[in-house]
Amino acid sequence: MTSELIDDCHEAVKCAQRAFHASLKLGTTKGTERSRAVLAIAQALKRDFDEILEANTWDLEASREMAVPEFILDWLKLTPSRLENTVAFLEKLGQLSDPLRRVRTADYQLEDSQSYFQLMPLGVIAFVYESFPDLAAIAAGFCIKTGNTIILRGSTEASNSNAAIANSLKTAITQVGLPPGCIELVTAEHGESIRDLVTQEEYINLVIPYGRSSLIQQVVRQATCPVLKSAMGNCYLYWSLNGSLEMVRWMILDSHNSEPDPVNAIEKVLIHRQALPSSLSVLWNNLQEKGFKLKGDAELVAAFPQLELVKDDEWEKPYLTKTIAFKLVDSLDSAIAWINQNSSGHADSIVTDSYQESRQFALGVNTAATYINASPRFSRNPSRGDTVFLGMSNQKGHRRGFISLETLTTVKHIIQGNGKF
Repeated sequence: MTSELIDDCHEAVKCAQRAFHASLKLGTTKGTERSRAVLAIAQALKRDFDEILEANTWDLEASREMAVPEFILDWLKLTPSRLENTVAFLEKLGQLSDPLRRVRTADYQLEDSQSYFQLMPLGVIAFVYESFPDLAAIAAGFCIKTGNTIILRGSTEASNSNAAIANSLKTAITQVGLPPGCIELVTAEHGESIRDLVTQEEYINLVIPYGRSSLIQQVVRQATCPVLKSAMGNCYLYWSLNGSLEMVRWMILDSHNSEPDPVNAIEKVLIHRQALPSSLSVLWNNLQEKGFKLKGDAELVAAFPQLELVKDDEWEKPYLTKTIAFKLVDSLDSAIAWINQNSSGHADSIVTDSYQESRQFALGVNTAATYINASPRFSRNPSRGDTVFLGMSNQKGHRRGFISLETLTTVKHIIQGNGKF
């Protein structure tokens, strides 16, 4: 395409083209170069700390004037601690081993040859995100580490924060010699819609939307590129007769501590019908003391007036706030059936002392991650293990479950012959 034609293109097309051409170069760089770029991004955020926080203050003030929901303001608000955690995340990411070029023996083997495959970059990844300005830096670090270029498309309420962070990221990668198109920013101010970006299948290899379910579904409906659906909220917990009250209480409270984005927060609890009313009262009193809003089905509301009645369509939607709905079920089978019909399908839990029940639940629920007597709280940078995560995916397509470095790669099969004819 000539430069004159490129100049006439929409901004989203120009960004996609620049990212595509940069990906051809980035994909062949050494792992040490990509790691150095990620560490440079961390240092750039440190250097521009004050400017980023100032830009975020402007966004917060404008959003409050526009009556943006309180939980969106929580997602939007950058604190020194959040930025420091982002820097620490990127520093750890930069020190991890190179996820590319890992060679593995392939199952497909031919006579007089050797077959193997290795991990390779996807190419260009578009990251469409709602608020969470710090996630732009984390997603960019993920992509650079895996040899992918990234196009950032944030929401309007975080426009100043997104621009400040993107400028830091671009400066950092340019200083270490990577192509400028490795990180691109598309804004609503350019007049570009999400559709303009996610329909560039000629250049973009994967779209990752992150935010409320309404944003995810919008991207899925409009995209002509492959989409990796992320998920947030509407996670279920089944409280068995064989499970302890204290375990249930701890799992609920701990799951809501992964702020600012409650990725795996337990928002719906299914309770066996024969549960002791006294145990329910103890749990609800404790949760209310912690600031939770509690809801229940018609049967529970009739017995416990302090609960608010759940609307029918709420069982399949996330609250994304400190709200929990409770429902009585007759059995484990009933709980599994209800979860499979209504859960977001990325993280569901059970509290039980029965091994048989735990196995039945783990095999029966159609979910990406199952937690048995364990908090589903999500951490991008877990204290144990030598990897980091971007989020959770609830689909069965490209990848499912934790979005790790390997999630952003593909495989190339290589068949090496011995030269015989």
